[in-house]
Amino acid sequence: MLMAAFRDMQWRRRRFIIAVVSTAIIFAMTLVLTGLANGFRWEAERTVNALGVDQYVIKAGASGPFVGATPFAPTELARVADAPGVEAAAPLAYAGGTATLGDDTRNIDIFGAPEQGPGMPAVSEGRAPVSPDEVAVSSTLGRGLGDEVEIASRTLRIVGIVENSTALANLPNVFLTTDGARQLVYGGQQLVSAIGIRGTLEQPPDGYRTVDRAGAVEDLLRPLRVAVNSITIVAILLWVVAALIVGSVIYLSALERLRDFAVFKAIGVPTRSVMGGLALQAVIVALLAALLGTVLSLLLGPLFPMQVIVPGQAFVALPVLAVVVGLIASATGLHRAVSVDPAVAFGGP
Repeated sequence: MLMAAFRDMQWRRRRFIIAVVSTAIIFAMTLVLTGLANGFRWEAERTVNALGVDQYVIKAGASGPFVGATPFAPTELARVADAPGVEAAAPLAYAGGTATLGDDTRNIDIFGAPEQGPGMPAVSEGRAPVSPDEVAVSSTLGRGLGDEVEIASRTLRIVGIVENSTALANLPNVFLTTDGARQLVYGGQQLVSAIGIRGTLEQPPDGYRTVDRAGAVEDLLRPLRVAVNSITIVAILLWVVAALIVGSVIYLSALERLRDFAVFKAIGVPTRSVMGGLALQAVIVALLAALLGTVLSLLLGPLFPMQVIVPGQAFVALPVLAVVVGLIASATGLHRAVSVDPAVAFGGP
């Protein structure tokens, strides 16, 4: 039966090749979508880790230090800095904004922190900003040292470059001093979005609470939650489409081989062997599609304008899921092959 299955694939190779390529494209898009959803978290974790902040002190009613921040006056800064377990504390500011680059305007994320941090990332070129009219920008902004950028009607000079620093779906991050960010975000008022701590604060002041790095990452991801859920739904639908493609090919093959199956059953070939041959065809198609889909995903990923970071476990899980899809997809063909009457073998044309 196995040889018969391989011979059938060889005889109908054009149909099976089309099925493999079509399913491979779907598997590739599934991997890319998985990489997009994972890329959102990857860039948020990269940004938060680069800030070097272990804990954020925020208002008790705020949901996070960034997107969900509630601005407050840092009256407790000295007390927090002197608390046991705290190595350093700094006033931080955050807001979304736009940067005008000649005739081009781009959305950006604005971070404010002292020059020495915590809250100021390491720069790959130049230095950290030390005055309100200086800024360090992500390399994805496409500007170099000494260039000028207009943010919130203020012209700032770029003194540092932070390599590939993005958040909120590939928006470039820009970093100013705390005073510089206050002028952009709060109109010069002495407000902050959080107090960044290097170390551990055991007991926050009354009316405040602490958020760790994981909580800060979730805060940055909150605006993208609907997008991530939508991507997940589309990925699930693509798996269904892949199963339908494989299933339709196997079902058509079973219809065209009804007389063959009748002959096999008439000469005493066990039903499980007939089923095994069809299932083998479905699994081979799915595995070849998974292999080709993996290669295609690596080629398609760099074409997207956002970070596509496919996790390693996704590549491992794809062949396993492909086999499951192949077996499920072959169910209709298996049912048709098993139900054929052996008497068909002795019928006329």
